[in-house]
Amino acid sequence: MSLTDFAFAPIPPQAEALRDEVRRFLEREMANIPALVRADSWLGYDADFSRRLGEAGLVGITLPKRFGGREGGAFARYVVSEELLAAGAPVSAHWIADRQSAPLLMHYGTPAQQERYIPGIARGETFFCIGMSEPNSGSDLASIGSRATPAPDGKGWVLNGRKIWTTNGHRSHYMIALVRTAGREDDRHGGMSQFVIDLKAPGVTVRPIQDLTGHEHFNEVFFDDVKLDQDSLVGVEGNGWNQVMAELAFERSGPERFLSSMTLLHTLIDEIGTQPDALQSFHIGRIAARLMALRAMSLSVTAELDAGGDPAWAASCVKDIGTALEQELPEIGQLLDTAEPRVNSGSDHAQVLAYLTQLAPSFSLRGGTREILRGILARGLGAR
Repeated sequence: MSLTDFAFAPIPPQAEALRDEVRRFLEREMANIPALVRADSWLGYDADFSRRLGEAGLVGITLPKRFGGREGGAFARYVVSEELLAAGAPVSAHWIADRQSAPLLMHYGTPAQQERYIPGIARGETFFCIGMSEPNSGSDLASIGSRATPAPDGKGWVLNGRKIWTTNGHRSHYMIALVRTAGREDDRHGGMSQFVIDLKAPGVTVRPIQDLTGHEHFNEVFFDDVKLDQDSLVGVEGNGWNQVMAELAFERSGPERFLSSMTLLHTLIDEIGTQPDALQSFHIGRIAARLMALRAMSLSVTAELDAGGDPAWAASCVKDIGTALEQELPEIGQLLDTAEPRVNSGSDHAQVLAYLTQLAPSFSLRGGTREILRGILARGLGAR
Protein backbone atom coordinates (compact mmCIF):
# COMPACT_ATOMS: atom_id res chain seq x y z
CA MET A 1 0.00 0.00 0.00
CA SER A 2 1.47 3.37 -1.04
CA LEU A 3 0.36 6.95 -0.54
CA THR A 4 -1.41 6.84 -3.89
CA ASP A 5 -3.35 3.76 -2.74
CA PHE A 6 -4.54 5.46 0.47
CA ALA A 7 -8.01 6.06 -0.97
CA PHE A 8 -10.92 6.71 1.33
CA ALA A 9 -13.31 3.76 1.35
CA PRO A 10 -17.08 3.87 1.92
CA ILE A 11 -18.77 1.29 4.13
CA PRO A 12 -20.69 -1.19 1.94
CA PRO A 13 -24.49 -1.11 2.43
CA GLN A 14 -24.67 -4.67 3.76
CA ALA A 15 -22.21 -3.79 6.54
CA GLU A 16 -23.85 -0.43 7.26
CA ALA A 17 -27.15 -2.25 7.74
CA LEU A 18 -25.78 -3.74 10.97
CA ARG A 19 -25.64 -0.35 12.66
CA ASP A 20 -29.29 -0.27 13.72
CA GLU A 21 -29.04 -3.80 15.10
CA VAL A 22 -26.05 -2.85 17.27
CA ARG A 23 -27.76 0.32 18.47
CA ARG A 24 -30.87 -1.60 19.52
CA PHE A 25 -28.68 -4.00 21.49
CA LEU A 26 -26.90 -1.10 23.18
CA GLU A 27 -30.17 0.62 24.06
CA ARG A 28 -31.14 -2.51 25.99
CA GLU A 29 -27.78 -3.27 27.57
CA MET A 30 -26.30 0.19 28.26
CA ALA A 31 -29.26 1.97 29.83
CA ASN A 32 -28.31 3.89 32.98
CA ILE A 33 -24.59 3.04 32.73
CA PRO A 34 -22.69 6.00 34.28
CA ALA A 35 -20.21 8.04 32.28
CA LEU A 36 -17.22 6.96 34.39
CA VAL A 37 -17.92 3.30 33.53
CA ARG A 38 -18.34 4.18 29.86
CA ALA A 39 -14.97 5.97 29.93
CA ASP A 40 -13.25 2.58 30.27
CA SER A 41 -14.62 1.58 26.83
CA TRP A 42 -12.41 -1.11 25.31
CA LEU A 43 -10.55 -1.56 28.62
CA GLY A 44 -13.87 -2.17 30.39
CA TYR A 45 -14.09 -5.86 31.35
CA ASP A 46 -17.53 -7.47 31.64
CA ALA A 47 -17.62 -11.17 30.75
CA ASP A 48 -21.42 -11.30 30.96
CA PHE A 49 -21.75 -8.40 28.52
CA SER A 50 -19.41 -10.16 26.07
CA ARG A 51 -21.45 -13.34 26.38
CA ARG A 52 -24.70 -11.48 25.67
CA LEU A 53 -23.05 -9.77 22.72
CA GLY A 54 -22.04 -13.21 21.45
CA GLU A 55 -25.59 -14.50 21.89
CA ALA A 56 -26.74 -11.59 19.73
CA GLY A 57 -24.32 -12.68 16.99
CA LEU A 58 -22.17 -9.55 17.33
CA VAL A 59 -18.86 -11.19 18.32
CA GLY A 60 -16.76 -12.98 15.72
CA ILE A 61 -18.81 -11.39 12.99
CA THR A 62 -16.10 -12.03 10.36
CA LEU A 63 -15.78 -15.72 11.23
CA PRO A 64 -17.19 -18.64 9.22
CA LYS A 65 -20.79 -19.59 9.91
CA ARG A 66 -19.76 -23.14 10.77
CA PHE A 67 -17.98 -21.70 13.83
CA GLY A 68 -20.82 -19.39 14.85
CA GLY A 69 -19.77 -16.30 12.89
CA ARG A 70 -21.55 -14.37 10.16
CA GLU A 71 -18.85 -14.24 7.47
CA GLY A 72 -19.48 -10.50 7.50
CA GLY A 73 -16.06 -9.21 6.48
CA ALA A 74 -13.86 -6.47 7.91
CA PHE A 75 -16.34 -3.65 7.27
CA ALA A 76 -19.05 -5.44 9.24
CA ARG A 77 -16.76 -5.75 12.22
CA TYR A 78 -15.81 -2.08 11.82
CA VAL A 79 -19.45 -0.98 12.11
CA VAL A 80 -20.00 -3.12 15.21
CA SER A 81 -16.76 -1.91 16.82
CA GLU A 82 -17.48 1.72 16.08
CA GLU A 83 -20.92 1.59 17.68
CA LEU A 84 -19.69 -0.28 20.76
CA LEU A 85 -16.81 2.14 21.34
CA ALA A 86 -18.90 5.25 20.72
CA ALA A 87 -21.33 4.01 23.40
CA GLY A 88 -18.54 3.19 25.86
CA ALA A 89 -19.54 -0.48 25.95
CA PRO A 90 -17.37 -2.77 28.15
CA VAL A 91 -15.83 -4.89 25.39
CA SER A 92 -12.43 -5.72 26.85
CA ALA A 93 -13.17 -9.35 27.74
CA HIS A 94 -13.65 -10.57 24.16
CA TRP A 95 -11.89 -7.74 22.28
CA ILE A 96 -8.45 -9.22 21.60
CA ALA A 97 -9.81 -12.66 20.74
CA ASP A 98 -12.28 -11.16 18.29
CA ARG A 99 -9.94 -8.54 16.84
CA GLN A 100 -6.79 -10.56 16.21
CA SER A 101 -6.56 -13.99 17.83
CA ALA A 102 -9.45 -15.44 15.82
CA PRO A 103 -8.26 -14.01 12.46
CA LEU A 104 -4.74 -15.25 13.22
CA LEU A 105 -6.00 -18.76 13.96
CA MET A 106 -8.23 -18.75 10.89
CA HIS A 107 -5.26 -17.82 8.70
CA TYR A 108 -2.44 -19.84 10.29
CA GLY A 109 -4.07 -22.30 12.68
CA THR A 110 -4.71 -25.98 12.09
CA PRO A 111 -8.26 -27.29 11.63
CA ALA A 112 -8.01 -28.80 15.12
CA GLN A 113 -7.04 -25.43 16.62
CA GLN A 114 -9.87 -23.71 14.81
CA GLU A 115 -12.41 -26.25 16.03
CA ARG A 116 -11.11 -25.96 19.58
CA TYR A 117 -10.95 -22.18 19.99
CA ILE A 118 -13.03 -20.35 17.35
CA PRO A 119 -16.59 -21.34 18.42
CA GLY A 120 -15.97 -20.11 21.98
CA ILE A 121 -14.61 -16.82 20.65
CA ALA A 122 -17.72 -16.35 18.49
CA ARG A 123 -19.94 -17.02 21.52
CA GLY A 124 -18.14 -14.32 23.50
CA GLU A 125 -17.00 -16.91 26.05
CA THR A 126 -13.35 -17.66 25.23
CA PHE A 127 -10.89 -14.84 25.96
CA PHE A 128 -7.34 -14.39 24.67
CA CYS A 129 -4.48 -12.06 25.52
CA ILE A 130 -1.32 -11.18 23.58
CA GLY A 131 2.19 -12.25 24.59
CA MET A 132 4.57 -9.91 22.77
CA SER A 133 6.33 -7.32 24.97
CA GLU A 134 9.00 -8.42 27.44
CA PRO A 135 10.99 -6.83 30.26
CA ASN A 136 14.37 -5.48 29.11
CA SER A 137 13.17 -5.34 25.50
CA GLY A 138 11.30 -2.04 25.55
CA SER A 139 9.51 -1.60 22.24
CA ASP A 140 12.05 -3.72 20.38
CA LEU A 141 9.98 -6.83 19.74
CA ALA A 142 12.84 -8.44 17.83
CA SER A 143 14.92 -8.61 21.03
CA ILE A 144 12.59 -10.96 22.94
CA GLY A 145 14.27 -13.67 25.01
CA SER A 146 11.47 -16.07 25.99
CA ARG A 147 12.29 -19.44 24.47
CA ALA A 148 10.55 -22.72 23.74
CA THR A 149 12.82 -25.76 23.34
CA PRO A 150 11.87 -29.28 22.25
CA ALA A 151 10.72 -31.39 25.19
CA PRO A 152 13.20 -34.12 26.31
CA ASP A 153 10.68 -36.84 25.46
CA GLY A 154 10.30 -35.43 21.95
CA LYS A 155 6.65 -34.56 22.55
CA GLY A 156 5.96 -30.85 22.38
CA TRP A 157 7.93 -27.98 23.86
CA VAL A 158 9.13 -26.52 27.14
CA LEU A 159 8.69 -22.76 27.54
CA ASN A 160 10.68 -20.43 29.80
CA GLY A 161 10.63 -16.64 29.97
CA ARG A 162 8.19 -13.84 30.72
CA LYS A 163 5.94 -11.26 29.11
CA ILE A 164 4.86 -7.84 30.34
CA TRP A 165 2.10 -5.26 29.72
CA THR A 166 -0.21 -8.17 28.97
CA THR A 167 -3.71 -6.71 28.84
CA ASN A 168 -6.21 -8.93 30.70
CA GLY A 169 -3.63 -11.64 31.28
CA HIS A 170 -5.18 -12.28 34.72
CA ARG A 171 -8.65 -12.72 33.23
CA SER A 172 -7.99 -14.51 29.94
CA HIS A 173 -8.16 -18.20 29.22
CA TYR A 174 -5.34 -18.30 26.66
CA MET A 175 -2.39 -16.31 25.40
CA ILE A 176 -0.90 -16.38 21.91
CA ALA A 177 2.77 -15.69 22.59
CA LEU A 178 5.71 -14.89 20.34
CA VAL A 179 8.82 -16.73 21.56
CA ARG A 180 12.13 -17.96 20.20
CA THR A 181 12.47 -21.55 19.08
CA ALA A 182 15.74 -21.26 17.13
CA GLY A 183 17.80 -18.68 15.29
CA ARG A 184 21.13 -16.89 15.45
CA GLU A 185 21.96 -13.67 17.30
CA ASP A 186 22.62 -11.88 14.00
CA ASP A 187 19.20 -12.91 12.61
CA ARG A 188 16.90 -10.74 14.71
CA HIS A 189 13.66 -11.76 13.00
CA GLY A 190 14.45 -15.43 12.49
CA GLY A 191 13.71 -18.36 14.76
CA MET A 192 10.53 -16.91 16.27
CA SER A 193 7.31 -18.89 16.61
CA GLN A 194 3.83 -18.39 18.06
CA PHE A 195 2.15 -20.70 20.57
CA VAL A 196 -1.28 -20.92 22.20
CA ILE A 197 -0.71 -21.12 25.96
CA ASP A 198 -3.30 -22.22 28.50
CA LEU A 199 -2.89 -19.63 31.27
CA LYS A 200 -3.98 -22.19 33.89
CA ALA A 201 -1.19 -24.59 32.90
CA PRO A 202 1.43 -25.58 35.52
CA GLY A 203 4.37 -23.18 35.49
CA VAL A 204 2.37 -20.12 34.37
CA THR A 205 2.23 -17.26 36.90
CA VAL A 206 0.27 -14.06 36.21
CA ARG A 207 0.90 -10.92 38.29
CA PRO A 208 -1.35 -7.88 37.73
CA ILE A 209 0.21 -4.41 37.44
CA GLN A 210 -1.75 -1.54 38.98
CA ASP A 211 -1.86 1.64 36.88
CA LEU A 212 -2.27 5.29 37.93
CA THR A 213 -6.06 4.95 38.04
CA GLY A 214 -5.85 2.07 40.55
CA HIS A 215 -7.09 -0.44 37.98
CA GLU A 216 -5.32 -3.62 36.91
CA HIS A 217 -5.50 -3.85 33.14
CA PHE A 218 -1.90 -4.96 32.54
CA ASN A 219 0.07 -7.93 33.82
CA GLU A 220 3.45 -9.60 33.97
CA VAL A 221 3.35 -13.28 33.00
CA PHE A 222 6.07 -15.79 33.98
CA PHE A 223 6.75 -19.12 32.27
CA ASP A 224 8.74 -21.66 34.27
CA ASP A 225 9.21 -24.97 32.44
CA VAL A 226 5.73 -24.79 30.95
CA LYS A 227 4.97 -27.89 28.92
CA LEU A 228 3.33 -27.15 25.55
CA ASP A 229 1.79 -29.83 23.36
CA GLN A 230 2.93 -30.05 19.76
CA ASP A 231 -0.44 -28.75 18.61
CA SER A 232 0.14 -25.53 20.59
CA LEU A 233 2.32 -24.23 17.76
CA VAL A 234 0.48 -21.71 15.57
CA GLY A 235 1.48 -21.74 11.92
CA VAL A 236 4.99 -22.67 10.84
CA GLU A 237 7.89 -22.87 13.27
CA GLY A 238 10.23 -19.93 12.62
CA ASN A 239 7.57 -17.86 10.84
CA GLY A 240 6.41 -16.08 13.98
CA TRP A 241 7.74 -12.65 13.04
CA ASN A 242 5.80 -12.56 9.76
CA GLN A 243 2.66 -13.83 11.49
CA VAL A 244 2.90 -11.16 14.19
CA MET A 245 3.37 -8.38 11.65
CA ALA A 246 0.16 -9.45 9.91
CA GLU A 247 -1.59 -9.63 13.31
CA LEU A 248 -0.51 -6.11 14.25
CA ALA A 249 -2.31 -4.63 11.25
CA PHE A 250 -5.57 -5.72 12.94
CA GLU A 251 -4.41 -4.32 16.28
CA ARG A 252 -3.30 -0.90 15.08
CA SER A 253 -5.88 0.18 12.54
CA GLY A 254 -9.28 0.00 14.20
CA PRO A 255 -11.48 2.75 15.63
CA GLU A 256 -10.25 1.94 19.16
CA ARG A 257 -7.11 3.85 18.21
CA PHE A 258 -8.97 7.16 18.24
CA LEU A 259 -12.17 6.55 20.20
CA SER A 260 -10.74 5.73 23.64
CA SER A 261 -11.53 9.23 24.93
CA MET A 262 -14.96 9.63 23.35
CA THR A 263 -16.80 9.64 26.68
CA LEU A 264 -14.72 12.65 27.71
CA LEU A 265 -15.66 14.47 24.52
CA HIS A 266 -19.32 13.75 25.26
CA THR A 267 -19.15 15.01 28.85
CA LEU A 268 -17.15 18.07 27.77
CA ILE A 269 -19.77 19.05 25.19
CA ASP A 270 -22.50 18.53 27.79
CA GLU A 271 -20.55 20.69 30.25
CA ILE A 272 -20.08 23.50 27.73
CA GLY A 273 -23.73 23.47 26.73
CA THR A 274 -25.46 24.89 23.70
CA GLN A 275 -23.83 28.33 23.79
CA PRO A 276 -20.08 27.75 23.35
CA ASP A 277 -17.75 30.72 23.09
CA ALA A 278 -15.40 31.22 20.13
CA LEU A 279 -12.50 29.24 21.66
CA GLN A 280 -14.74 26.34 22.61
CA SER A 281 -16.35 26.27 19.17
CA PHE A 282 -12.96 26.29 17.47
CA HIS A 283 -11.52 23.38 19.44
CA ILE A 284 -14.65 21.21 19.39
CA GLY A 285 -14.89 21.75 15.62
CA ARG A 286 -11.20 20.94 15.20
CA ILE A 287 -11.59 17.71 17.18
CA ALA A 288 -14.59 16.72 15.05
CA ALA A 289 -12.62 17.36 11.85
CA ARG A 290 -9.69 15.27 13.08
CA LEU A 291 -12.02 12.43 14.06
CA MET A 292 -13.60 12.46 10.61
CA ALA A 293 -10.18 12.29 8.94
CA LEU A 294 -9.02 9.48 11.22
CA ARG A 295 -12.20 7.52 10.55
CA ALA A 296 -11.66 7.86 6.80
CA MET A 297 -8.06 6.68 7.17
CA SER A 298 -9.08 3.75 9.36
CA LEU A 299 -11.73 2.72 6.85
CA SER A 300 -9.10 2.75 4.11
CA VAL A 301 -7.02 0.28 6.09
CA THR A 302 -10.16 -1.80 6.67
CA ALA A 303 -10.68 -1.92 2.90
CA GLU A 304 -7.13 -3.20 2.44
CA LEU A 305 -7.65 -5.87 5.11
CA ASP A 306 -10.97 -6.84 3.54
CA ALA A 307 -9.18 -7.31 0.22
CA GLY A 308 -6.57 -9.57 1.83
CA GLY A 309 -3.78 -6.99 1.74
CA ASP A 310 -1.10 -6.15 4.29
CA PRO A 311 -1.51 -2.47 5.26
CA ALA A 312 1.09 -2.58 8.05
CA TRP A 313 2.49 0.91 7.51
CA ALA A 314 -0.90 2.53 6.96
CA ALA A 315 -2.25 0.90 10.14
CA SER A 316 0.76 2.32 11.99
CA CYS A 317 -0.13 5.76 10.66
CA VAL A 318 -3.69 5.50 11.99
CA LYS A 319 -2.45 4.33 15.37
CA ASP A 320 0.17 7.08 15.71
CA ILE A 321 -2.13 9.95 14.73
CA GLY A 322 -5.16 8.53 16.54
CA THR A 323 -3.48 8.09 19.91
CA ALA A 324 -2.03 11.61 19.64
CA LEU A 325 -5.60 12.95 19.51
CA GLU A 326 -6.72 10.70 22.37
CA GLN A 327 -3.93 12.00 24.56
CA GLU A 328 -4.68 15.64 23.73
CA LEU A 329 -8.35 15.46 24.70
CA PRO A 330 -7.83 15.68 28.50
CA GLU A 331 -5.63 18.77 27.98
CA ILE A 332 -8.19 20.33 25.65
CA GLY A 333 -10.90 19.55 28.19
CA GLN A 334 -9.08 21.53 30.86
CA LEU A 335 -8.43 24.38 28.42
CA LEU A 336 -12.08 24.78 27.46
CA ASP A 337 -13.82 24.39 30.81
CA THR A 338 -13.18 25.41 34.41
CA ALA A 339 -14.09 22.00 35.85
CA GLU A 340 -11.16 20.43 37.66
CA PRO A 341 -10.38 16.71 37.47
CA ARG A 342 -11.85 14.97 40.53
CA VAL A 343 -11.31 11.38 41.63
CA ASN A 344 -14.34 9.72 43.27
CA SER A 345 -16.31 12.95 43.54
CA GLY A 346 -17.69 15.83 41.50
CA SER A 347 -19.65 15.82 38.26
CA ASP A 348 -19.55 13.07 35.64
CA HIS A 349 -17.30 15.30 33.56
CA ALA A 350 -14.87 15.99 36.42
CA GLN A 351 -14.52 12.27 37.18
CA VAL A 352 -14.14 11.21 33.54
CA LEU A 353 -11.57 13.99 33.07
CA ALA A 354 -9.57 12.75 36.05
CA TYR A 355 -9.70 9.14 34.93
CA LEU A 356 -8.60 9.77 31.33
CA THR A 357 -5.93 12.27 32.39
CA GLN A 358 -4.33 9.46 34.38
CA LEU A 359 -4.85 6.81 31.70
CA ALA A 360 -3.89 8.85 28.61
CA PRO A 361 -0.09 8.30 28.83
CA SER A 362 -0.67 4.60 28.09
CA PHE A 363 -2.49 5.28 24.81
CA SER A 364 0.73 5.80 22.82
CA LEU A 365 2.44 2.80 24.45
CA ARG A 366 -0.04 -0.01 23.89
CA GLY A 367 0.19 -1.50 20.43
CA GLY A 368 3.65 -0.02 19.76
CA THR A 369 5.35 3.22 20.78
CA ARG A 370 5.54 6.26 18.51
CA GLU A 371 9.21 5.62 17.80
CA ILE A 372 8.52 2.10 16.56
CA LEU A 373 5.51 3.19 14.50
CA ARG A 374 7.38 6.02 12.86
CA GLY A 375 10.18 3.66 11.92
CA ILE A 376 7.60 1.47 10.17
CA LEU A 377 6.20 4.55 8.43
CA ALA A 378 9.65 5.60 7.28
CA ARG A 379 10.27 2.18 5.73
CA GLY A 380 6.83 2.15 4.12
CA LEU A 381 7.48 5.54 2.51
CA GLY A 382 10.94 4.51 1.32
CA ALA A 383 12.69 7.00 3.59
CA ARG A 384 14.59 4.37 5.56
